[in-house]
This record gives sequence, structure tokens and C-alpha cells, in this order.
Amino acid sequence: MGHSRLICSQLLCSCLLLAALLVSCLVIITSATNDTDRLALLAFKAGITSDPFGSLNSWNDSTDFCRWYGVRCGRRRHRVTVLDLNSHRLSGPISPHIGNLSFLRELSLQNNSFFLEIPSQIGQLRRLQNLDLSNNSLTGEIPRNISGCSNLVYLLIYYNQLVGGIPVELGSLSHLSTRIFCSYNGLSGIIPQSIGRLTKLEQLALGANKLSGTIPPSVFNLSSLTGVDVRENQICGNLPEDIGFTLPNLQFFSIFDNQFTRSIPSSISNSTNLTVLDLTRNELSRKVPSLANLHNLQRVLLSFNYLGSGGSNADDMSFLCSVENLTPEY
Repeated sequence: MGHSRLICSQLLCSCLLLAALLVSCLVIITSATNDTDRLALLAFKAGITSDPFGSLNSWNDSTDFCRWYGVRCGRRRHRVTVLDLNSHRLSGPISPHIGNLSFLRELSLQNNSFFLEIPSQIGQLRRLQNLDLSNNSLTGEIPRNISGCSNLVYLLIYYNQLVGGIPVELGSLSHLSTRIFCSYNGLSGIIPQSIGRLTKLEQLALGANKLSGTIPPSVFNLSSLTGVDVRENQICGNLPEDIGFTLPNLQFFSIFDNQFTRSIPSSISNSTNLTVLDLTRNELSRKVPSLANLHNLQRVLLSFNYLGSGGSNADDMSFLCSVENLTPEY
């Protein structure tokens, strides 16, 4: 009996020691991972060359990093989930250590003066959902490994100085369900066919770049699209005859200042949610179809094309008579 009690006591002691060891290991691992986030943030701060508002003054070891300005952490884990430093006139490169914030879901650095390239390490942020780097001075190309951000919902990188092509890899981001805004950069090449795989995409803005070629037919089949803006490029081709049936949810459509040819499809009248239709500065010809079904239409821009019958036929402008709330610009 005494021998059995001795064995039980030894087993209990062993279990308690093992439990204590496991807790110690967990504390060490948690501390190490938390320190990874802290060090990544400090590396980000070290790259900042100008902080006129002192936005990062709180980023020091006297305060827990989850309380630093612009930083939010998750409740369950002591890990950074949001880094929001928009509109603080910050200047400097984006540190590649940003890729170590492995629990990051939102990165908002818009309306600052960040320069140099978008670090490829952003592709390590597989939990990232919202990426907004718009209105900065970023250069170089869009990293191809951005496809590693497999949960990305929206991508906003407009108003920068980015060059190169639109990565084919964007088409693998199946969660992109809201916006791709890449306007006002120096992007060149064609719009990749893979964009047509983004079946939940609502807004595609690629205007004011140097894009050429045609819009892939797969893009015109994205029925979820509410906005398409490819203004000020060198895109050619013609608008598909069934555009109003394949894009029934369109609210904004602009191909301003491109090289589109042939006629305006009569099916456009099926896009009954349209509020803005901008077809200015192309090579469109023939008669403008009826827009009578577009009851929400507020602006139609058609100038600098070859529209009409080629004569002085008053019927050429008859489409305007049946449109309510319209501010014609032609």
C-alpha cells in the first residue's frame, strides 16, 4: 500500500513538473512572438525620415506596443491586427519588417509621403484583408508575390509612381470582393485575363496609366461590377454587344480618352443602375442608342467621337429627350 502511494506521489510530481514546464514554454513562445511584432514596429519606425506631427512618439518601450498610436491588437492574442497611420505626413520607405506582422489584417498608410518600393515581404501577410497605400510616392512594380495575401478584400494603391505591369497573380486573390484601385500611376502593358477570375469584384479602377491592348472578355463577364474606370490609357477594341446584360449592376463606367471603336451597344440600356457614362475621346461611331431605361443616369459624356449619322439629322440627339435627371456633356 505504501509503495503504491509512493508511486502515485512520484507520478503526481512528474505531472506537475511537466505542466509547469509546458506553461514556461508557452510563456517563452508567447513572449517571443509578441517581441517579433514589437521589433517589426520599431524597425518600421526606424525607417521614417519625417514625422511632423510626432505620431510615432508613443512608440517606445515605456508603453506596451498594443497601445502605440495607430496600432491595434487582437483580444485573444497579443498580436498586431491593425496598423493605421493614414494622413499623418509620414515620410520614408516602408520597412520590409512589415512582413513579420503575421496577424495583420489591415494596413492603412494612405495620404502620406512613403517612397521607394512596396516591400515584397508584404506577400507574407496571409491574413491581410485591407491594403491601402494610396496617395504616396511609391515607386517600382507591384510585387508579384502579393498573391500571398490570400485573404485580401481590397487593394488601393492609386496616386503613386508605380510602373510595370499589373501582375497576373492578382487573379488568384479570390477574396477580392470590393475594390482594385490602381489609377494614377505609370502602369503599362495589358490588363491580364486573370482579373476575370475575381467573380466577387465590385469596382475596378485602372485609369490614368499607360495600359494598352484590349479589356479581356472575362472582365466584361464580372456581373458583380458596379464601377469600371479605365480612363486615360491607350486601350483599344470595341465594347461587347451584350455589355448591358453581362454587367447589369454598373453604376459608373468610364473609358474616357482611349481608342475604342465601333458603336455604343444598345444593350447598355439594360444597365439600369448607371449614374455616369463617360465615353469621351474615343473613336466611337454610328447612332447613340436609346437610354430611356436608364432612369438613374445623371451624366453622359460623349464628345470627341464620330457619333451620329454623319449628317445634320436632328434624330441623332433624340436619345437625350427621354433621360431624366440628365446633365448632358457632349
